[in-house]
Amino acid sequence: MGSRGPAQKPTALRILHGDRKDRINTGEPAPSQQDIAAPEWLTDEAREVWNRLAPDLEQQGVLTAWDADTFAILCDALVQYRHASRLVAAGGVLIKGRRDAAVKNPALQVVRDTAQTVRAYAQEFGLTPSARSGLSLGGTGQGLGPERLLS
Repeated sequence: MGSRGPAQKPTALRILHGDRKDRINTGEPAPSQQDIAAPEWLTDEAREVWNRLAPDLEQQGVLTAWDADTFAILCDALVQYRHASRLVAAGGVLIKGRRDAAVKNPALQVVRDTAQTVRAYAQEFGLTPSARSGLSLGGTGQGLGPERLLS
């Protein structure tokens, strides 16, 4: 059975937000600074997704060497989603089944499953609007002045 309640806030965010000291995990493991490379098993299409997204995530400190395989799964799922979506677009939502009866295109299930996988992994890396709204990198951007206290 999975954990209950909202996902744990990363330790860096707890410190930044000024959480109580007894709620901060001072023993949290941290990955060493090393080059992050796409796994060899990625297809060329998935590698293109990696090359498009990974540099920004690495620069923001979201993607580390420990996360490479998890991020590769996201890249692969995005490619699978594209392929399944093309199959649905080409064949339609309904296709001919046995005895020429109309049946639901099986690629729709692949689209649904991969969309769910993409959504789950994208949230882990802050790649959705709702996931980003809960993150703070501690920069000095707009809205960090006194006016934030009035909202």
